[in-house]
Amino acid sequence: MDGFFQDFPRFLSSLVREIDDAARGFWTDTLHLPAERWYDFVLTLFIVLAYLVLRRYVVTPVSRAFRAPTRRYSFRKVGNGVPATIAVCLAGVVWIDTGGQDVFTLLGIIGAGLAVAMQDVILNFLGWLFIHVREPFSVKDRIQIGDGVKGDVVDVRLFMFSLLEVGNWVDAEQSTGRIVHVPNSVVFRQAIANYTQGFQYIWNEIPVTVTFESDWEKAHRILTEIVERNTKDAADAAASAVQETSTRFMVYYTRFTPIVWVAVADIGVTLTMRYLCDVRRRRSTAHAIWTDVLRAFAAEPTIDFAYPTTRFYTNATEGKPGTGGPPRLSPDPEVADRRPRVDTAQPQEAETGEILLEDLPPRPPPDA
Repeated sequence: MDGFFQDFPRFLSSLVREIDDAARGFWTDTLHLPAERWYDFVLTLFIVLAYLVLRRYVVTPVSRAFRAPTRRYSFRKVGNGVPATIAVCLAGVVWIDTGGQDVFTLLGIIGAGLAVAMQDVILNFLGWLFIHVREPFSVKDRIQIGDGVKGDVVDVRLFMFSLLEVGNWVDAEQSTGRIVHVPNSVVFRQAIANYTQGFQYIWNEIPVTVTFESDWEKAHRILTEIVERNTKDAADAAASAVQETSTRFMVYYTRFTPIVWVAVADIGVTLTMRYLCDVRRRRSTAHAIWTDVLRAFAAEPTIDFAYPTTRFYTNATEGKPGTGGPPRLSPDPEVADRRPRVDTAQPQEAETGEILLEDLPPRPPPDA
């Protein structure tokens, strides 16, 4: 047994030399590659192996210890990205022959060619740097790109970022369930609207239109009470959150409480409720407000919803007296005497119900 432990190191060293000689012969004789680059290749293999071991047995187990999904995601991105960058740099140092005089000239020519042929890739990489340095958005933010896609950021990678889409065919900006991948270069080409950066609340409006015959002032009071009741918590939270946001952005609000605006539309009086709500609770807040509005208006006999209808209006019977409409009854006898007489040309009846002869129309003459 003692002899085995004494001979094992010599056996292992001999085995390694035989494997090295065989692999190096394959490298030079079969692949026709320079012999001096063989050990560079071996060293590169060790660098790659070390990166894979670090990722498999260090980064992954440690990331599972984080309970919060956001922290676990951030640690895995950093834990995988930093070692990969270091591994690429070490491999570059191994393979670049810094002793040559034309190395940097050659690298400059190659770089110029790659800049032309791969400008989209380079822009995506620069976009990735811009996203991490300037932070126009981060993971979990809700954004809109130009006038197109919008959603919650779920991943940011070297050449693209991913959104969990909201809106599109789904109302009130709720999730569609689709993952949209967007190249990072879009941050240089289109405007990015961030719903949640520093301020988790947005202004929302709900218009309600009542008929002209309705008591719109009472409807205004009812809507004001309803919107204040349903958005009080959001208004209080927004008032405190804007203080923190104002340290980074020039955000200035003088009013956080809801308000109901009045305007006249073609079909009636429009009362628009304007209020602050959480970005991701826009639909649930509108649902609660509409439910209370429908119940409150159903109990009011003087308030009706307005909707597009066709109505025939006759001024002679419905208009005002001064515009050619029918006269209005007045207790003043002088006004009553000035009302126009309407000749019905109908025979009058006596008190007994009989028709008087003098009231009958003349009989036409007989035909000759």
